[in-house]
Amino acid sequence: MPILRYSAASPYARKCRIVAELLGFGASVELVGADTTNPEDSLRAQNPLGKVPVLILDSGETIYDSRVICEYFDLLAGGKLIPHDPAERIAALTLQSLGDGMNDAALLIRYEITRPEALRSADWIALQTGKLDRALSALDAAPPAGPVTIGHVAVAAALGYLDLRFEGAWRAKYPALLAWLDAFSREVPAFEATRVA
Repeated sequence: MPILRYSAASPYARKCRIVAELLGFGASVELVGADTTNPEDSLRAQNPLGKVPVLILDSGETIYDSRVICEYFDLLAGGKLIPHDPAERIAALTLQSLGDGMNDAALLIRYEITRPEALRSADWIALQTGKLDRALSALDAAPPAGPVTIGHVAVAAALGYLDLRFEGAWRAKYPALLAWLDAFSREVPAFEATRVA
């Protein structure tokens, strides 16, 4: 049985878990927590970067990062979340990049605000906040449409991370995107099932 090394709070790991469920692999993947801050955790041998998620195959081979893990699951399933049509494929992968980029910015803000106050950079936080604001505005103006793709999952995971770490502050400002996430959550039960309490 493949093993997914993960952290429950990681939006990238959540993306992989949602994809695994959507494609019918959820029950056949064992979830094993990882401590990215612990040098004794075997994670660093499984991924030299010491980051989650990592998928460990029955052969012992490891796959990382979330984009590659999701593509692996999608290949096994015959290409259900990453479209075959070139234009649709590029659109889905671009949307995934937007969602992942939102996570990158949110994580950088999170790391910065947890530093001692004297070491924090307001300019750095503002730079990352600008990325999030522009992404959220673009998505609110044109929420993801059509059948669920890897892009939809990535955006939902990013919004879930904003809910977890920033108390859902985005929700009041972006009503169309909020309506989209509510609809996605109803359509994809794995979204709620992977929520961190």
